[in-house]
Amino acid sequence: MSDDEIDMLPDLHTVMPNFVPQPATPHRPNDLLRQAVTHGRPPPAPSSTTSHPVKKREMTELPWSDFFDEKKEIHINGDVFNVYLKGDEGPIFYLLHGGGYSGLTWACFAKELTTLVTCRVIAPDLRGHGETRCVDEHDLSKETQVKDINEIFNKVYGGTDLQVCLVGHSMGGALAVHTLNAKAISADVAALVVIDVVEGSAMEALGGMVHFLHSRPSSFDSVDRAIHWCLSSGTAKNPTAARVSMPSQIRQISEKEFTWRIDLTTTEPYWKGWFEGLSKEFLGCSVPKFLVLAGVDRLDKDLTIGQMQGKFQTCVLPKVGHCVQEDSPDKLADEIGRFACRHRIANPNLKFSPLRTPPDPAILDYERRHHS
Repeated sequence: MSDDEIDMLPDLHTVMPNFVPQPATPHRPNDLLRQAVTHGRPPPAPSSTTSHPVKKREMTELPWSDFFDEKKEIHINGDVFNVYLKGDEGPIFYLLHGGGYSGLTWACFAKELTTLVTCRVIAPDLRGHGETRCVDEHDLSKETQVKDINEIFNKVYGGTDLQVCLVGHSMGGALAVHTLNAKAISADVAALVVIDVVEGSAMEALGGMVHFLHSRPSSFDSVDRAIHWCLSSGTAKNPTAARVSMPSQIRQISEKEFTWRIDLTTTEPYWKGWFEGLSKEFLGCSVPKFLVLAGVDRLDKDLTIGQMQGKFQTCVLPKVGHCVQEDSPDKLADEIGRFACRHRIANPNLKFSPLRTPPDPAILDYERRHHS
């Protein structure tokens, strides 16, 4: 089967109802690190024989306004949180980014999702990230960030009776679980989506995280070069996503020097708090739950048992890295759109059918070869 056919594979639970992910198997170190706090890996040595060279015209920054309707500053107790908004009707999808990213990591996904279902999207830059400015930028504890998430929501949608779907990636996925488990948002949270973070793998990876962070370039001489690194290193596979989100992950410190917006090594005291106990908290959330993974073998023991008991829905997206929403925004939007429609949280737009079409020959061949 070709790569294009593999890309067309749907949720494994649709075509194979009895599919059960296997318990976690050993990962390569970089796989574990990408799944834990941040993303990417050190860039390969430059080569003039790269099979898919990144064209120079793809290195320029793309504006946030190509993807969102509004950018708003939210003032909370002396802190200023930067928030991106899209849509003016339907339920609210509250998108929480991972460590080192920003709200713009959701740009391509938000554009796709709002074409499929009628909804509103809010994507903040969390404390210490993007264009958000806080008095204390270093306190990324679970408790402080859960409080931030609630206060941002109240400032934008206070008193709403709209349904809310919490969606979080990596660190943001953990925070979404903690926020829901603590009943921190005074709104009707109707569903939870967690993207590519599993407690067992994340905790296993933390031991090598500091070394990994130091292996990245410490600075870039231009925004274009940072975008180039993002793509050539495999941190992002989608040029459009890299061009809109990578500039928000760096900051200018001199005429020709850009460094990382946040020094993630200073947040090390909080890493365990993000992920410890995550699986049991996730399984304990009473709303419909959806776990999206970039690898079929990433479920730990608790999640494997929970999945076998039907406590949550899961899907695996092929050919993506850790930042699923950037690498495959259309497929992720399709999966989450169907999930939201299935649970009557959102209504499909005219051209989007939440019902799946019968499997094509490529899917049947996949099932026959792998699960006969």
